[in-house]
Amino acid sequence: MKSNKFYIIVFSILIVLLIAGGGLFIFYKKYFPLSKLKANLSNEEVIDENGNNNVDSDTDISSKKTLNPQPEIIKAIYATSWSVSRESYINYMINIARTTEINAVVIDIKDYSGYVAYNTELPEVEKYGAEQIRISNVDSLIERLHQEGIYVIARISVFQDPVLARARPDLAVHSKFKLSSLGLGFFSSASLWLDNLELAWIDPAAKEAWDYNIAVSKDAASRGFDELNFDYVRFPSDGNLNDMVFPLWDEATPKHLVIKDFFAQLRKELPNVKLSIDLFGLTCSSYGDLGVGQVIEDAYEYFDYVCPMVYPSHYALGFLGYSNPAEHPYEVVRYSMESALKKRAIYNESQEKSSSVPPSKTSEDEEEEKREVQLRPWIQDFDLGADYNAGMVRAEIQAVYDALEDNFKGFMLWNSRNIYTTDALEPE
Repeated sequence: MKSNKFYIIVFSILIVLLIAGGGLFIFYKKYFPLSKLKANLSNEEVIDENGNNNVDSDTDISSKKTLNPQPEIIKAIYATSWSVSRESYINYMINIARTTEINAVVIDIKDYSGYVAYNTELPEVEKYGAEQIRISNVDSLIERLHQEGIYVIARISVFQDPVLARARPDLAVHSKFKLSSLGLGFFSSASLWLDNLELAWIDPAAKEAWDYNIAVSKDAASRGFDELNFDYVRFPSDGNLNDMVFPLWDEATPKHLVIKDFFAQLRKELPNVKLSIDLFGLTCSSYGDLGVGQVIEDAYEYFDYVCPMVYPSHYALGFLGYSNPAEHPYEVVRYSMESALKKRAIYNESQEKSSSVPPSKTSEDEEEEKREVQLRPWIQDFDLGADYNAGMVRAEIQAVYDALEDNFKGFMLWNSRNIYTTDALEPE
C-alpha cells in the first residue's frame, strides 16, 4: 500500500509540474516572443519563429545602436526601395562594400512616385494613401547593413509628389489650361499640372507639405538611418512652365527664398540629424537660382552635406567649350567641384565678417559651430552622352579628389538601375 501511495504522490507531482510548465510556456510565448529573446541574447540578426529575418513592430527603435561609427569619408551607391526588397540585391550591395572602397548606401524611402516604401504608421501617410510597402522590415534592413559596417542614408523626394498632389490638390501645382477648359473655380486632381514625365508637383510654398515631409523624415531618423538626403527640393524645371498655377506661392517672393525657408524649417525640426541636399550641378558655377529656386549658398547654412549632381551628361552642349561635355568627365567634374569649393570659401568668409559674438552661447549655438558643411557630389555611373566604362567613372572620382584635396569627404554613385561599375572602384 505504501508503495502504491508513493507512486500516486510522484505521479501527482509530475502532473502539477507539467501543467505549470505548460502555463509558463504559453505566458512566455505570448509576452516574450522567441525573436525578442534571441535579439536580447546576441547581436546577430533577429530570427522569428518562422526563420525570417525580422524585428517585431513594437521593438523600441530608439534603442537601436549603430555598430559602426560614422566614416569621415563617405563613398556611397544608390538603391531604390524596389531593389532592397530583394535578398539578392542586398547581398550584391554588401559584397560591393566588402570588396571595394564603398562604405555607404543611399536608399529611397519616398521616391518620385510619392509613395513611402515602408510602414511608418504615420496618420497622415495612411490618410493620403501614400504607403506602398516595398521594404517589409526597414528596421531589420538598417540593422543588417550596420552590422556590415555600412553607413545608411535615407533619400526623400520632396516636391515632386503625385500621391500627395492627388490627395491634396489644394497644395499642388495646377494647369492654367486645364482649369480654363474644365471651367473649374476650384483646384481638383483633374486640373493638376504635369511635367514631361507626367508627374504632378507640390507648390514649394505649401507649408502643410513641409510638415508632411518632415513627419516622414522624423520617422526615418527614429529608425536608425545615419543621414537623411533630400531631393527635388525645387520648383519644376521641365514641362510647360508657362502653364503653371501655384495656389500658395505669391509669385512675388523670389523662388530661392521659398526654398531657403524650407531648408531652415528642416534644420529647425531636425536639429541633431545629419542632413544632405541634392542640387543641380550647375549651382556649383552659375549665379542666380536657375529658375528653380536652387542657390548653393542657401544650402551651405543648413546642411551637413551639399550634394551637387555633377553628371557630365547633364551639362549643355558647349559647356566649358566642349561640344559634348559627357565625353569629358574629369574636366567637367573638377571644374564644378572647384567652383563649389570657391563659393563655400566666399560664403564662410562672409559669415565670419557678418557674425558677432553673442553675450552668451546656447547649446544650439555650440552645435551650429561644430557643423561645417561638406561637399559630397553625386557622380555618373550610367551611359548617357557617352559610354561610361570603368575609366570614365574613375576619372570622375579622381576629379573630386583633385578638386577638393583636403576637403574631400567622398562621393555618391548614381545609376537608376542600381548596377555599378565595380572595376572603377578601389579594392577594400
